[in-house]
Amino acid sequence: MPEAVQPKSVLLVFVQASSGVDGAASLDGTGKGAIALMKDRVMSGLIKRAQFAIPPLSLMILSSVKLPGITQEICDLRFDRLPLDRHWDLVGISVQTGAVRPAFEIASLFRSRGTPVVLGGPYVSIFPERCRDQADVLVIGEADDLWKEVLEDLRKGVPKPEYRGSGFPDLSVSRPVDKSALDIGRYFTTNVVQTTRGCPYSCDFCNVHIMNGHKLRHRPVDEVVREVEGFLEQDRRIFFFLDDTVNADEAYAAELFSRLVPLKIKWVGQATTLLGENARLLEIFAKSGCGALLVGIESLADESNRAHHKFHNPSVRQSQCIKAIRAAGICVYGSFIFGLDGDTLAMPEIIEAFIEDTGIDVPGINLLRPIPGTDVFNRLAAEGRLLHPSDDHDAFRFSWGQEMLYLPRQIPLDEFIPSYTALTSRVFTLRHAIERAMRAPTLPSAVLMFNMLYVHMYGLSRKDLRKQLVELGRGEQNVM
Repeated sequence: MPEAVQPKSVLLVFVQASSGVDGAASLDGTGKGAIALMKDRVMSGLIKRAQFAIPPLSLMILSSVKLPGITQEICDLRFDRLPLDRHWDLVGISVQTGAVRPAFEIASLFRSRGTPVVLGGPYVSIFPERCRDQADVLVIGEADDLWKEVLEDLRKGVPKPEYRGSGFPDLSVSRPVDKSALDIGRYFTTNVVQTTRGCPYSCDFCNVHIMNGHKLRHRPVDEVVREVEGFLEQDRRIFFFLDDTVNADEAYAAELFSRLVPLKIKWVGQATTLLGENARLLEIFAKSGCGALLVGIESLADESNRAHHKFHNPSVRQSQCIKAIRAAGICVYGSFIFGLDGDTLAMPEIIEAFIEDTGIDVPGINLLRPIPGTDVFNRLAAEGRLLHPSDDHDAFRFSWGQEMLYLPRQIPLDEFIPSYTALTSRVFTLRHAIERAMRAPTLPSAVLMFNMLYVHMYGLSRKDLRKQLVELGRGEQNVM
């Protein structure tokens, strides 16, 4: 008789960023009193519950791969402690580009206890050689198909040191996603769905087209509709469509969201402002339950958008597009980046006036974050404009506009930081939060909550940036 296969336990770990989307925390942890620390903890908890706490879709996809004799659990470090008191046959860690150091530290901790570790995710896919010594196994590229190979080899007791796909996974293949590894009640919603991958654009500050390619790949509409119907049986809250540009393929989006109209869901997603010029698709989005869209406005200077290879949203058309989206009953989260190469000190006033004119429901005013592996990172490094050594990837962490990582082209740093902090202090106030909620086309309580949280988070940003400016002033000769 064949020998029975011993059950194997796999732990999938989501590593949180130190601040920003995973919680509100100052980057300056020194000298904080008990009240300030308590406030940070309370606000961090609110953000996790109310704003950004959706489950990591990548780990949901991996945990949905079912093999006899293999059990998989998700450890979300926004909520959980590492289960170090249990035996694991394998620990998988998704390494985000902004949280490299903590991911490597966790890997080292498990490996020191004799537990093999597999690393995957965006950072591993772009920089595998930097990760090779940090793990027993690397998964390079999209892991939809590779993960089954990993688990099969684990069951046999012969995992390979590297798994790399020959191309992108075929999304037309059925891969049902389930929620059995999630604690549904801890999240704002667990209805996270991706319908396409890839991006047809080439913005130099983004790594989506680097990781997922320029060609859009689609999941079958029937498959997505079945998934939405199944998710509704467990969680009737709002849906997040995680496509980077949900309106990129008009015909596909029109078919999908027309099919979702009878399900009467509420959903949010990301789109380009060009949606505002497509009355047919805009109507379908509204009828299918679209409550809000994040749109990447970036700069209101065409010179800046051209400099960063963002050609699909000329500034002259932005205002009317956003007004059209809001007129259709859809809230707009407008994302700006101040400090792009064409921006000058006139830009804050332009941004502020634009927010007022268009009625943007939730503005986000970001600093450029050069992500290692992107074209803008490489260019800024070549131009000597990074504020940290280009090989120190840990320094380029994610934060909520709380630190400068580069030198703007047209604005000296000692003028740029005061200009940015003054802008956010004017835009993010209690009065503006209430006004935006009152005029929101839908979801007024969510709009109020977002804006109130941003009052707090941009307050942290201003404190950290002012401290950084003092530090850079003392060591300016070394920085420049």
